[in-house]
Amino acid sequence: MEADGWDSEIVPVPKPALERTLAIIKPEALSYADKVEELIKDEGFDIIQKRVVELTGEQVSQFYSENYGSPKFPLLVAQMSSGPIIVMCLSKENAIQDWKKLLGPPNVSEARQFFPSCLRAKYGDQREDTFNGFHGSENSEFAEKEIRFFFPEMILEPLIEGEAVTDYLAESVNPTLLEGLAQLCKVRPVDPVVWLADWLLMNNPNKPKTNERIATTPT
Repeated sequence: MEADGWDSEIVPVPKPALERTLAIIKPEALSYADKVEELIKDEGFDIIQKRVVELTGEQVSQFYSENYGSPKFPLLVAQMSSGPIIVMCLSKENAIQDWKKLLGPPNVSEARQFFPSCLRAKYGDQREDTFNGFHGSENSEFAEKEIRFFFPEMILEPLIEGEAVTDYLAESVNPTLLEGLAQLCKVRPVDPVVWLADWLLMNNPNKPKTNERIATTPT
């Protein structure tokens, strides 16, 4: 097909890659957690990991080490260690920027003045700008580091789609699954489903080995 002497061709637009980002609901916004999680899902995010955590001051200092030395750093540490927080690993296309857009500016007063519908404007503490209610990863490098801080058991490989999923299953999943099914037939346990689930957990070849532990509150 030609137009004005040029060959026109439909060039497929690459589909944006899925991203992961870390989201935190801080103590001052914890009472709004249900509303926030509902909004997260409505905006197309998948919550792929979630936990309720109580951090020590030392752990907060480690997580926010980039802010060390700022005038309000002690206030941030005190507030973040004052009670439970909800930590989530979110996934969607353009997850990092989309979550930051939902949050709004880190300063509560600025958020309320210029972006009144953002989460920090609605649920941040109006009495103290530092208590903005939420955290979001700044970029992909920070996202990987922060997700690993709270979810060290997660495998942070790039998310795969399409034919790559089929190839991954054939190469990395099916061999272990078939071996597990063979062992299941030999053992013949009373509850085969539970037995197979336990076997797969114990024999997962990609299971990371971690020594770090963070104090948690059961969800």
